[in-house]
Amino acid sequence: MGVIERIASNAPWEPIFGYSRAVKAGEFLAVSGTTATDERGLLVGVGQMYVQARQALLNIKTHVERAGFDIANVVRTRVFTTDISRFAEIARAHREILGGNPPASTLVEVKRLVHPDMLVEIEADVWAGATEGASKPETKAAPRIAAQKRAGATSPKAKSAVPKTAASPKARPRPRRRK
Repeated sequence: MGVIERIASNAPWEPIFGYSRAVKAGEFLAVSGTTATDERGLLVGVGQMYVQARQALLNIKTHVERAGFDIANVVRTRVFTTDISRFAEIARAHREILGGNPPASTLVEVKRLVHPDMLVEIEADVWAGATEGASKPETKAAPRIAAQKRAGATSPKAKSAVPKTAASPKARPRPRRRK
């Protein structure tokens, strides 16, 4: 049976809320929601989405490395923001820190975070059980080709295996309902 290690960052709210900054279970590390605080616990970048997103990701990087993992092994992030219209600023920071090894990711808008000046909070899952390069990144055509194959297309050059809809020019007209 594996060992579970709970890692604290000594933030004042950890014992109040009852959570760990990160939990390590074998080759897996889950990093709790992380915000843009500095080493003294003060919020960085009030009103600045990019600055907060970048600081949160750098904080995650610090926790990942302290746990003995590599930031390149982040397999999933969950991003919570109070203003999804500023997505591009978050994406820029995410790409700068994690772009070389892009993880699966979710972006969700929330009404408010724990402090009214916090604009973004990010969680991360890390798995060190595989080495990079075990699978090649897909090309732009690969997802389309894979979808066509799943849908029954016989060759990657097939025009489309997607069923025609009413919006499609070659679709059959729908019968009108009688009143």
